[in-house]
Amino acid sequence: MRALIQRVSRASVAVDGVTIGEIGRGLLVFFAAGREESAEDLDYLCKKVVNLRIFSDDAGKMNLSLLDISGAVLLVSQFTLYASTRKGNRPSFTAAADPVEGRRWYELCIDRLVGMGVEVATGEFGAHMEVSLVNDGPVTIWLDSQERKHSRRT
Repeated sequence: MRALIQRVSRASVAVDGVTIGEIGRGLLVFFAAGREESAEDLDYLCKKVVNLRIFSDDAGKMNLSLLDISGAVLLVSQFTLYASTRKGNRPSFTAAADPVEGRRWYELCIDRLVGMGVEVATGEFGAHMEVSLVNDGPVTIWLDSQERKHSRRT
């Protein structure tokens, strides 16, 4: 699973000109599932999202998590996070989960985040969405659940 996380002051998502999800301070999370995901991938990703210490403390250091600040998540499905541009100029999305599985993992991610005590607003899976945000920092973090399987270089 992959997530592109942006720390925001506020964010919203609209479909057909109607706002369907919005948050104040928190994280805008673009989410995608790949073809071979597992419950462990989902656990890893959700725990990282809520526990990343990327919010400033009183000393101005990134030392607080989403849970520490009682922030919210705007979760937006985005299969294009699995784009491959190795060949030619037209991206390939063959590594992304098919729409049925992608939707299942997206809904499980929502449930998991809510179960962790996070307020979650969402986009609409598979819809053409317009996302607005005020990036705070800017702070943008890339997460890939497959990275946990690779050893760290020291």
